[in-house]
Amino acid sequence: MTKDRPRIALTSGEPAGIGPELCARVAKDYPVVAIGDRALLAGCPAIEHVPLREQNVPGRLNPANGRYVLAVLDRAIAGCLSGEYDALVTAPVQKSVINDAGIAFTGHTEYLAERTRAAQVVMMLVGGGLRVALATTHLRLSDVPRAITQKSLVQILRTMDADLKHRFRIARPRILVSGLNPHSGESGHLGREDLDVIAPAIAEAAASGIEASGPVPADTLFVPERLKGADAVLAMYHDQGLPVLKYASFGRGVNVTLGLPFVRTSVDHGTALDLAGTGRADPGSLVEAIELALELASAS
Repeated sequence: MTKDRPRIALTSGEPAGIGPELCARVAKDYPVVAIGDRALLAGCPAIEHVPLREQNVPGRLNPANGRYVLAVLDRAIAGCLSGEYDALVTAPVQKSVINDAGIAFTGHTEYLAERTRAAQVVMMLVGGGLRVALATTHLRLSDVPRAITQKSLVQILRTMDADLKHRFRIARPRILVSGLNPHSGESGHLGREDLDVIAPAIAEAAASGIEASGPVPADTLFVPERLKGADAVLAMYHDQGLPVLKYASFGRGVNVTLGLPFVRTSVDHGTALDLAGTGRADPGSLVEAIELALELASAS
């Protein structure tokens, strides 16, 4: 560590959204360097200036600033890889406007994986007493079954097991794995992915020493009696796992990217363009993201 407390790179996200104002509201209380245009970050004690491409209007997306958003993120990634920063916390970006700028972009998680050349990254949300990881992230629902393979699931379980031990200091993580189809396929009558892909992946991971169990039907996955025996859940797709977590913790949840060479956390909400510039946005999730980043970086 560079100091007694880890030093955090805080990216300000979509300039027309609530990210910059949330950063300005919380930065004074934490050892963070806010990265973005200084005009958007007035009040932050430490700012690394990255200039906007065009003038910004709160609540009004401008594709001309799409490359600015990625320039901010690239600077933070470079600082984390060099050791200048000990962790990265990201305010929300707007995927659509980056794509409108002519840049293929599916999300922070995928972008970080590409830029760091990480072998395997996993999106995990933390909040409400839950840790919920995703086997697939920002895909159309029709693409999910093809994206789930035995190999990918085993790699995801290995990444979860490693980071739950290394970052979260859980000596022997217990991972509960969801099925894909209703009733986990009903013995193959409602789809064979659970029998042919998910169950063999769990068995392979378990044979290597990972304490994984399932597949558990998604409609009973989050029953409290089941969760008592788990440290984390692996859901098969975005809207299978996250509605429950967000119900339990929205506004206080944290997105964590597992498998990176550094700690990365983020908020559990979007850019909230309708609130941008009003001063009414709740900074709670960003506060939680910074505090979790400090905790995880201190443990590393």
